[in-house]
Amino acid sequence: MSLLIALTLATAAATDAADHHDEAPTSEPRWSIVIHGGAGTILRENMSAEKDAEIRAALDAALRAGEAVLRDGGSSMDAVTAAITLLEDDPNFNAGRGAVFTWEGTNSLDASIMRGDTLEAGAVAGLSTTRHPILAARAVMEDSPHVLLSGEGADTFATQKGLEQVDPAYFYTQERHDALIRYKAHVEAQEQLSQLDIDHKFGTVGAVALDVHGVISAGTSTGGMTGKRWGRIGDSPIIGAGTYANDRCGISATGTGEKFIRLSVAHAICTMDVSATPPAEELAKRGTTLIIPLAPHQQLQRAADHLIARVGELDGSGGVIGLSSTGAPIYSFDTPGMYRGHSTSQGWRAVAIYKDEE
Repeated sequence: MSLLIALTLATAAATDAADHHDEAPTSEPRWSIVIHGGAGTILRENMSAEKDAEIRAALDAALRAGEAVLRDGGSSMDAVTAAITLLEDDPNFNAGRGAVFTWEGTNSLDASIMRGDTLEAGAVAGLSTTRHPILAARAVMEDSPHVLLSGEGADTFATQKGLEQVDPAYFYTQERHDALIRYKAHVEAQEQLSQLDIDHKFGTVGAVALDVHGVISAGTSTGGMTGKRWGRIGDSPIIGAGTYANDRCGISATGTGEKFIRLSVAHAICTMDVSATPPAEELAKRGTTLIIPLAPHQQLQRAADHLIARVGELDGSGGVIGLSSTGAPIYSFDTPGMYRGHSTSQGWRAVAIYKDEE
């Protein structure tokens, strides 16, 4: 068998075995949604059966909220906010109610959102009274000339736009407050610790959706890092770092924010030129010019894996979720677990926690 024939047969086999997510729908327009609730040291042996079920139920509820919007022909922007607002209200995640505490014992909330077809974006940082930061980020995008608002001004803007305000005590949970006390004790003992050492996970939440009109939107919401000081802002409200969307893909990230900012992770994934074609000289040596292209979701997966590896090279950690233009979901993370889930119009649906789950 010649090399060319062998490569041709291999290509055909690879095509037949391609991920089902890239198959074209037979009737209804395509939609898709993927969500996350943070990544980290999430191990089966450390998770009670009750907590496992609770987390899965929360992820399932967020998926159902997004599905309902997309199934009815709604926008990807509405689907993203529907999913994230539910996660912001769930104290199992580090966003909204259940957010981690700053060094001063307050909650400081960040969020961002972006629409892929127009590249419109909005973000907020340092909120303390707005119940749903993701809705404030969307309001910045749709009802202001700006992209990013911060602090008291961002809460004032949200108030003026009619978004629900709450007493800061609404965000309080004992578990998160205890984590702050532990963190401060270690710092005062001059022990070097990261957020992951204290919380065992980055609890940031996010969603990416593709609607039947072909528009991709992405959003991310977080409480930041336990014990953060001096008005620290991570990657979640930074367009291009923690959130990005264009007509090719959408990305939401969770992890060591400073590293994600330095690498512009979300933007880099969506704009990276990933090719499966060997150099021309290598093809010449093989005696063939056969090109085996990657499907869109395969390109996106390769780019995501590359960027997460780069984060690791900078001594960071975390993960991303994303959608390709075909609606195929991808995940990439370097931690033992990541709260995640996806659903598509083709009937593919899953909720997962641990690394070894499909």
